[in-house]
Amino acid sequence: MKKIAVITGASSGMGREMAFQLADRFEVLEEIWLIARRKERLEELRGQFPAAIRCFALDITDETERKQLEMALAEEKPDVKFLVNAAGFGKIGNVGDLSEGDECGMVRLNCEALCAMTHLVLPYMSRGSRIIQFASSAAFLPQPKFAIYAATKSFVLSYSRALKQELKPKGIGVTAVCSGPVKTEFFDIAETTGKIPLYKRLVMANPKRVVRLAIMDAAVGKNISIYGITMKAFFLLCKILPHSLILRLMEE
Repeated sequence: MKKIAVITGASSGMGREMAFQLADRFEVLEEIWLIARRKERLEELRGQFPAAIRCFALDITDETERKQLEMALAEEKPDVKFLVNAAGFGKIGNVGDLSEGDECGMVRLNCEALCAMTHLVLPYMSRGSRIIQFASSAAFLPQPKFAIYAATKSFVLSYSRALKQELKPKGIGVTAVCSGPVKTEFFDIAETTGKIPLYKRLVMANPKRVVRLAIMDAAVGKNISIYGITMKAFFLLCKILPHSLILRLMEE
């Protein structure tokens, strides 16, 4: 069976970086399936990888469009060594101030589509395969003005941890990537409705480093990958102190 990686959100940001690093590090991968809505951005990636790539320009929130991937998997019957769910978006703003499309769209893409992709690809994964789910440090704490995004990432973290336990007998690993702010196009979209706080700008991470650590953590079977001392300290803080106290401190 052909050994492949399947990556959503592959046209930019963390998904794109993950595609490059997996292709570089794992010669066993015979093909990388790149999934994103923007066809032209996917086509630009042709010829840039040591492995062969296959592009799927589709909207994974659309069940009808996901059928294209379902049919391709059924026809090829590959051995999926990596599933990377990197597609996602966030919008800054109070609940009710954002459009209904944005508010519900975050839930559809960040949660529903991630579950659908996992369900779709899982039957083609074997012992030693890895699922890498992009959550966020926003999963650690409710975040006013980022409420829905943070809630969706809490879902991803909880779902990933439970899934890891369920898949342990099959030898399939699951790692939730809980990075802090990363210098990608994510904030170009997020800031169309508001500005991120200064403290988040000050701890912006390099996507190459975040992805490198995520791959290493997935390889050794960690359930969470947290890049940087600041975010690791934030994770511990959110476990030790009441969330209500942290939220009050953040307001001051």
